[in-house]
Amino acid sequence: MRRTGVRALLLALAVMLASTACAGWGGSVGGGGPNSINVLMVNNPQMVDLQRLTADNFTKQTGITVNFTVLPENDVRDKISQEFSSQAGQYDVATLSNFEIPIYARSRWIAPMDDFIAADPGFDQADILAPMRTSLTGDDGKIYGQPFYGESSFLMYRKDVLQDAGITMPAKPTWQEVADIAAKVDGAQPGMAGICLRGQPGWGQVFAPLTTVVNTFGGTWFTEDWQARVDSPEFTKAVQFYVDLVREHGETGAPQAGFTECLNNLIQGNAAMWYDATSAAGSLEAADSKVRGKIGYAPAPVVETASSGWLYAWSWGIQAASERKDAAWKFVSWASGKDYERLVGEQVGWSDVPAGKRASTYENKDYLAESSAFAGPTKAAIESADPRNPGVQPRPALGIQFVGIPEFPDLGTQVSQQISSAIAGQVSVQDALSRGQQLADDVAERYRSREGS
Repeated sequence: MRRTGVRALLLALAVMLASTACAGWGGSVGGGGPNSINVLMVNNPQMVDLQRLTADNFTKQTGITVNFTVLPENDVRDKISQEFSSQAGQYDVATLSNFEIPIYARSRWIAPMDDFIAADPGFDQADILAPMRTSLTGDDGKIYGQPFYGESSFLMYRKDVLQDAGITMPAKPTWQEVADIAAKVDGAQPGMAGICLRGQPGWGQVFAPLTTVVNTFGGTWFTEDWQARVDSPEFTKAVQFYVDLVREHGETGAPQAGFTECLNNLIQGNAAMWYDATSAAGSLEAADSKVRGKIGYAPAPVVETASSGWLYAWSWGIQAASERKDAAWKFVSWASGKDYERLVGEQVGWSDVPAGKRASTYENKDYLAESSAFAGPTKAAIESADPRNPGVQPRPALGIQFVGIPEFPDLGTQVSQQISSAIAGQVSVQDALSRGQQLADDVAERYRSREGS
């Protein structure tokens, strides 16, 4: 998550190259040749590191040239969807999240990796954290993706602020305990809110944390037999709690606040607590962070469930139509392997290692020396995440902070707009969820109809 000047320059360069120099000899997208592969990926900083390290390491070792097309997240999702749904075969590998991979596997747009894994014991599939393996497994039990890096969620808080207020953070806090603490530390320092919570519209913005709150309050978007439950008492209670908490003790401008805004609020001393992605810890503990060493990390707050952290991973998928699957697997196994993590640690920095996917990462002394403040809580958060059973009742689709169906991004985004309006005080929670129930029931009806046919 760190943004140094050099990495920002590399990122800008990668985007420029992706938009101006994607075609190689032969005129195909990303280049061509019998001993090359084309990779379509998101322009996150860790991916830029990968692009920079590939030629002098992977290509030198294997002789396989990798032609990268690198795009911003929204653009790359659209392009990947178009490319893989058409099975054009122009790209061999693409970055997909654990949201898309089971869906793409169901549509047979990506290839299973089990035979490659079996023939490549050095990859050490068992070292991949179990929740990650589960979230990248298809309905047929086969593995369709390998994580590049992963995250869960936890509660971040200012240890010094709580200590000055005579407050001890519980080892496993409940949401009510968090709300009580937020009330006590609200205004503890000039301009400091008790807590920062996302309020920005978007299925991956406000509903990332909020759906985990719904889960632990006993709610769900859909029951196992596809009954919409967005206006249920449990869902309503969770959303009302979240909205009340952020309105009463949350940050200024909450309806527009997302991950970046809350990160800045915590670093700048404008919030005493923040519930969000474990990946934020690297920025909080960066050498130039104003709060380095001042942050404590607690598990995601709960109500009725044993845990409630989410699960997300940028991962690699191999297009089913690719004619170069063997070479594609060699790249995937390298990019998601232990040796690549060591390479990043030695050449870029151990704090920049794409972590959150392998158990061995959290046994590496060099990595722990840089991340001791948050490595343990991060690993615990990921290991406690259960994408198949995130709540108190069976679910019809895989996912914790999302519902693993193609319709969810649109559904979640539409309902999130209502939630942001409720945070802004423009509509009531009941009215927001009433509209959300109609939208969710429209989606559920399609699935009920399919299963009934």
